[in-house]
Amino acid sequence: MSTAVNPGRYTHAHTGDVTVFLIGMRFGKPLRVARWWPVFSAMPPMLRHLSAEPESGLLSYHLWPGRTTLLLSYWRSPDHLMRFASDTAAPHLEPWRQFNRTLGSDASVGIWHETYQCHPGDYEAIYVNMPAFGLGKAAGTVRVGKGTATARQRMRAQTAGDREPSTAA
Repeated sequence: MSTAVNPGRYTHAHTGDVTVFLIGMRFGKPLRVARWWPVFSAMPPMLRHLSAEPESGLLSYHLWPGRTTLLLSYWRSPDHLMRFASDTAAPHLEPWRQFNRTLGSDASVGIWHETYQCHPGDYEAIYVNMPAFGLGKAAGTVRVGKGTATARQRMRAQTAGDREPSTAA
């Protein structure tokens, strides 16, 4: 992942719907490593699988570890996300079943997720002196210019198609 800063003001270059998926876990009893380790260690194989298969629909992700972890991900659609979650050949379904069988009511570890389906005109972004991040990392960026200086203008520009060519990725 590049950490090069794109100087100036940019917005995302995404057009169309986007699905935002937040998922994470919380170490309820941090010293019970044997209980939370299987949950914690299940995510890296999922991310490797999704990153290796562009047709999966995962556009990009960011991970923040901590007592409560957060994985922010961008998907082409909720259908892509649900297809991955229920695919018996993908590395998600079996760990999810295992969690429910063994830890569903154990407070040693908690899991959570939220899914948002966003339509053009309902989302916007600004990146000022930032490396590739968020939806801009997932879809590329365009320089903020005439007609996209404010959040309101950026939201309107999504539905009007008023975007300038990108000079940063």
